[in-house]
Amino acid sequence: MNDNKNNRSQTRAARQLIESWQRSGVTHIKRVVPVMPEKTVVEESQQVNPSGAKPRTVSKELQSSANQGVLFRENDPSPINTVIETEEPRKEMSVTRTTKSKLKKADRQAELNIIADQVAQCQKCPELASTRTQTVFGVGNPAAKIMFIGEAPGADEDRQGEPFVGRAGKLLDKIIEACQLKRSDIYIANILRCRPPGNRNPSDTEAANCRGFLDAQIEIVDPDYIVCWGSVAAKNLLRSELPIGKMRGRFYEYGRARVVCTYHPSYLLRNPSAKKNVWDDMIDLFQDMGIDLKAQS
Repeated sequence: MNDNKNNRSQTRAARQLIESWQRSGVTHIKRVVPVMPEKTVVEESQQVNPSGAKPRTVSKELQSSANQGVLFRENDPSPINTVIETEEPRKEMSVTRTTKSKLKKADRQAELNIIADQVAQCQKCPELASTRTQTVFGVGNPAAKIMFIGEAPGADEDRQGEPFVGRAGKLLDKIIEACQLKRSDIYIANILRCRPPGNRNPSDTEAANCRGFLDAQIEIVDPDYIVCWGSVAAKNLLRSELPIGKMRGRFYEYGRARVVCTYHPSYLLRNPSAKKNVWDDMIDLFQDMGIDLKAQS
């Protein structure tokens, strides 16, 4: 009974540790490789301890976590077992949230500020770091029910340090107003936090380098709904290769958030006829929230 209770406590501690790393913007850690005897879990009756002290067993659940590079223990500073470090990073640090955050709005903003400071110092992408005027982190309500995710900063965003402030941003503001909301009601971010030269699409490496920051923002804001504006946002968030036209018209899941994919405002500037499609997507989104936009328009 006590062993089961300890295992649950250890698992809970691991989850809390990973979430705290994520909120701090940590995306990679050195992988920890346990040095094990031939049998990873040894029965107490088979262990030999020269000191005469009763040996401590390692649960299979805890052993599994150690093999994944996460070592943890509550109220026990001694190591689980001898370890060596490798330089191989963990490919995925993010753990998408499945329960609603209880953080207060001010606390969420404070944590976002910590991540924003780390973003401002980021040099992971040498070309972007050398050509940017400044990083563009994110703006809006840190406890928003709806989070918008775009592609990357453009020239106007790079100059002002805020996402969606150019021509596409002005169109986005009109869409927000048509939904009976204000820009400050929503949290807005991008796949990248630096402007790609010439406004080219982000490379896979750049998107991967910036993914931890995006996931930290999602984790902290903890929105009920996410809107991916354009194929770059949709493909990177949902790991999909489908064109945006085929991703429209349905809901996806990311953690506990329901995700809608639609055309980017810059696409609408070039193709005004697609505005109706975006409005239909907004109607579907708000209908899922229990709000009839058609009645309010």
